[in-house]
Amino acid sequence: MRIATYNVEWFDALFDDAGQMYDDAEWSARYKVTRSDQLAALGIVFTALDADAVMVIEAPDDNGRRSTVKALERFAAVMGLRARRVLIGFGNDTQQEIALMYDPDAVSAVHDPQGELTALAGQVPRFDGVFRIDLDIDAHADQVRFSKPPLEVALRTSGGQDLRLIGAHLKSKAPRGAANRDEAMRLGIANRRKQLAQAIWLRRRVETHLAAGEALILLGDLNDGPGLDEYEHLFGRSSLEILIGEGESRALTLYDPHAHAALTHRVGALHSTSRFYLSDQNRYLQALLDYILISQDLMARRPAWRIWHPFDDPVCWNNLDLRAALLNASDHFPVTLDIEL
Repeated sequence: MRIATYNVEWFDALFDDAGQMYDDAEWSARYKVTRSDQLAALGIVFTALDADAVMVIEAPDDNGRRSTVKALERFAAVMGLRARRVLIGFGNDTQQEIALMYDPDAVSAVHDPQGELTALAGQVPRFDGVFRIDLDIDAHADQVRFSKPPLEVALRTSGGQDLRLIGAHLKSKAPRGAANRDEAMRLGIANRRKQLAQAIWLRRRVETHLAAGEALILLGDLNDGPGLDEYEHLFGRSSLEILIGEGESRALTLYDPHAHAALTHRVGALHSTSRFYLSDQNRYLQALLDYILISQDLMARRPAWRIWHPFDDPVCWNNLDLRAALLNASDHFPVTLDIEL
């Protein structure tokens, strides 16, 4: 079985309010890529992935006028994808939803949120609720909310294997909107603090599943990894380390080989899942942001991870159409997990 996570930059801008695709020569939200070219590129990438389930990060918007399910199921039908059914959880106001596209012949999937909307002290609230935690050690509990509540999925394979999927898109640490260096520093630190709080909230939900002996996959864009900003030393641990369960017993930890390599080898060649152009430096920045973290019981199922990076993966590089499609489709590259389920 193949499970994937893919952050598609401004997928929403490729659809009208009725969920029909803008297959035309107008510019997409991607720099110098037309809407028809981005759609064609996405069709090539999703077809090449041929996944049983894809956690789509930054999926099309869902609100009173627009439907994530309608848009993505239309996309799947036009592209002839196996992963033709779509599941979403709690909507958000960012125009970037989290959605699961899946093959209904291979798996069944339902949104299965855990926790209570209004949690008592010591309890882990539902992801569309409020998490209370002292962020700045002032003996006052701050209220934390997810701008993009994680998608909790109860998934069952056609062979009867049950597992939990949690699709996540943690808060960005980038100081967007800063007018000067001092404001950038203030925003960067505040954003990292909020992201760590989201990671702690998510980690507590992970721990409940692991303690219950449930097979779990946490996947998506964590917007974090070692060495990604200059404020990391102020907080001691990255969100990635928190989510993995660094320092916990092995049974309570999650694993992804790319995350493991990044955390144990801070110097030297590193994996990357994204590529951003820095206009002020006239160069590209690559970063490891997207992960598929699995519980230890799934390690016995012969898991194999792959980052579909056009410059690092020889199969992607040698297939000229796929190479170009990966670069046109998004500023992130898919990550897949092949596993015996």
